[in-house]
Amino acid sequence: MNTKRYLTSGIVLLLAAASLPLAATAQAMAAPEAPPRAARAPEDKEQLERRLVSVATLIESSSAAKQIDASGIAQAQAERARARELRLQAEQSYKAGNVANASRQLDEAAKALFEGVRLAAPEQVTGEKRQRDFDNRLESVKALLSAQKRISAEKKLGAKGTETSNKIEAQIREAQSLAAAGKLDQGRAVLDQVYVMTKAAIENMRDGDTLVRSLHFASKEEEYHYEVDRNDTHKMLVKVLLEEKRANNPGLEGMVQKYLEQAATLRASADGLAAKKDYEGAIKTLEDSTKELVRAIRSAGVYIPG
Repeated sequence: MNTKRYLTSGIVLLLAAASLPLAATAQAMAAPEAPPRAARAPEDKEQLERRLVSVATLIESSSAAKQIDASGIAQAQAERARARELRLQAEQSYKAGNVANASRQLDEAAKALFEGVRLAAPEQVTGEKRQRDFDNRLESVKALLSAQKRISAEKKLGAKGTETSNKIEAQIREAQSLAAAGKLDQGRAVLDQVYVMTKAAIENMRDGDTLVRSLHFASKEEEYHYEVDRNDTHKMLVKVLLEEKRANNPGLEGMVQKYLEQAATLRASADGLAAKKDYEGAIKTLEDSTKELVRAIRSAGVYIPG
């Protein structure tokens, strides 16, 4: 369905219901082959009173007004504000006895709202939201990359840390290229992958003692919950990075599945130990579970630190 045609038709119905002269104009736009209509007779005060109410409803509570509200688009909302002002001027003209001027101002108010709806067209709203979502995710990835570089320097990871940073930056460039080509959904998918990978890289950086140990947890229970989150992150990585590869390669699927089953067994054991308050044992078992998940990912040819 043509969205603009749909919107025009919807507004035509609204304006016609409100007995607005603009309805004839909109209908002419939708059906240019129609013969010209006769000039509209001047409105009397009773007709104008009804139109003042109808236009107020159109501006404040109609589906068109709700669409403008939902769009969040400043230009569309500005047109609605202009429609409000014109409708107020029409009411003042009516009270002053200037019926012709009030009628003209109501026409202009309806046209302003019509323009607001056009600016708030669903395809425009969707496109702008997708761009905002992409930009927000990009900023999150850049923040994680900055943290990864800082921690790499602190842990003196050298070439290994630089290699990870370079891979992250390459994926960011790929996502930006896709977005620039109008492929926002594909670019966002790449960003989602690199977001999870970068988070995992930060959590897995090693140089002698683990990064986890350097965080100085207040208790073993707190450290256990951290390891649960890290394990969950790696399970998410398996899904994000390997889903397509596994679907197209039965041999790989079998190999990955073995690692996942071992990881699940270890995770269940860790949960059991934690239930008995043996957090130290649970932490060690969770770390082993996460290592199995790392092996699953690497077995598919995808390198992640860990």
